Amino acid sequence: MNAKPKDIVIANARIVLADRVIEQGWLALADGRIAEIGEGRAPAGAEDAGGDLIMPGLIELHTDHLEAHYVPRPKVFWNPVAAVISYDGQLATSGITTVFDSLRVWREDGAEEVDGRAGVLAAAITTARDSDLLRADHFLHLRCEIPMPSVVEEAKELIDRPDVKLMSLMDHTPGQRQFRDEVKLRDYYRGKGGGKTDAELDELFAKRFDYQKKYAAANMREIVSLAHMYKIPLASHDDTTEENVADAVRDGVAVAEFPTTLEAARGLHQAGIDILMGAPNVVRGGSHSGNIAAVDLAREGLLDILSSDYIPSSLLMGALQLPEHAPSISLPAAVRTVTKAPADAVGLTDRGEIAIGKRADLIRVHVAGSVPVVRSVWREGGRVA
Repeated sequence: MNAKPKDIVIANARIVLADRVIEQGWLALADGRIAEIGEGRAPAGAEDAGGDLIMPGLIELHTDHLEAHYVPRPKVFWNPVAAVISYDGQLATSGITTVFDSLRVWREDGAEEVDGRAGVLAAAITTARDSDLLRADHFLHLRCEIPMPSVVEEAKELIDRPDVKLMSLMDHTPGQRQFRDEVKLRDYYRGKGGGKTDAELDELFAKRFDYQKKYAAANMREIVSLAHMYKIPLASHDDTTEENVADAVRDGVAVAEFPTTLEAARGLHQAGIDILMGAPNVVRGGSHSGNIAAVDLAREGLLDILSSDYIPSSLLMGALQLPEHAPSISLPAAVRTVTKAPADAVGLTDRGEIAIGKRADLIRVHVAGSVPVVRSVWREGGRVA
């Protein structure tokens, strides 16, 4: 899907660099890289951007949105390659040029629809990539639910793939982290369309408590050891307490996904761990689980990275809204949360900013009122949307 790069010049653009905005600038692309950056009058024959923003392509570290394309309705399984292509198209038109596809690598009785399908979806991504059907650059993010009995075995089945570039350490046992309030967790499960009764939820929660007691400690040691052995960055998930922060530091975590309290976020920041929050949290003005709001962390200087999580279009919208919520955040700083910061966090040094020699992964964005529209997308200099 990535068209053969051609040497092109884009002119009459507001170019968002890592540290400033060129209000009237131009870019020259050659051999899939950024060759020149200029201000004012552009060379003849340039493509007119109409005064729109030109930004680096967005980099998404955590999205489980692929699952919604694979299982669009309960008990409805779509062709996995077709699901990947549909999902990839939505990412590209949302401005995402690099994505870490978050796959669940555990199985649980009663949750078979998506759980345990990581191998199927990973294979489908490979098929689509090898057939040149993808617009974005895809890597894998293995979401490891630590208390689950099979999580280590399933992680081992995927971890030696060259596209595995991130692993997250999760524990959704009721009464802690994201769902310290069990009532909210019950509401969450009822709202997912499963229609579970209180008795069924009682049984599920009892099983989760048992799994954590039996398996969590040993599984945590093994998953962390695997990540370090394969030199894969680690992410913690839903850190809430000082103990959670200490565990993240002990395990060598690079990114903390969705900390739920200001206390945890401050501890993580002091430890030098990048803090990732949901862009839907920014757009909605708060957490759907009732935890700390992303904009509150932004105002405290504790927000490093945004993730679209479950709505791809929220990544661009959330980033562009950040300066409104936190005036100390400039437009370049806001854009860094969805470009350079996630790239740096996982060691992708060839992309994430508009600079000479970097990959020509770019998006042209028109802002209509409060809604940004992606008008063009280039990946390595080739137009893909």
